[in-house]
Amino acid sequence: MHLTRFTDYGLRTLTYLALAPERLAMISEIAQAYKVSENHMTKVVHRLGQAGLVETLRGRNGGLRLARPAAEIGIGDVVRALEPELALAECQAGGSCAIRGACGLEAILDEAVNALLAVLDRYTLADIAGPRHAALRRRLGQMAARPDRV
Repeated sequence: MHLTRFTDYGLRTLTYLALAPERLAMISEIAQAYKVSENHMTKVVHRLGQAGLVETLRGRNGGLRLARPAAEIGIGDVVRALEPELALAECQAGGSCAIRGACGLEAILDEAVNALLAVLDRYTLADIAGPRHAALRRRLGQMAARPDRV
C-alpha cells in the first residue's frame, strides 16, 4: 500500500503551513519549496480547502494558512480526506473478484487498513511540523521566503 502523490503533496503543504502559522503562504512558494508543479499544487490546495484543512484568502494580500491549529489536524483525518480509496485489493473496493466474500482476505485487508489509520490517528500535524522543528524550517527555507507576508 502506498499513499497517492496527491496525498503526499497535501501532507507536505500542511507541513509547510504549520511551520509558520502566523503568516500567509502562496501556492507558488510551496510548489517551489517542494519542486512540484504549481498547477498540481493548486489542485491539492483546493481539495485541502474543501476538506476544511486550509483557509484561502483572495486578493492582493491573499494567500493560504491552516484553517485551525496544527495540533487539531489529525494525520489520519488528512489521509481520509485526500485518499480517494484506501483499498489494498479489488475486493475491498467493491470490485468483481470471483471469490469475494468467500476467501477471508477482505476482512484481513480491512483490518490492516484500520490498523494503519489507527496509527495515523495518534498523530497530528504538530507532531510533524510543530515549532520545535527548526531543521525542517531550514530545509524548506521558508522563514526567509516571504517575511513581508503576514
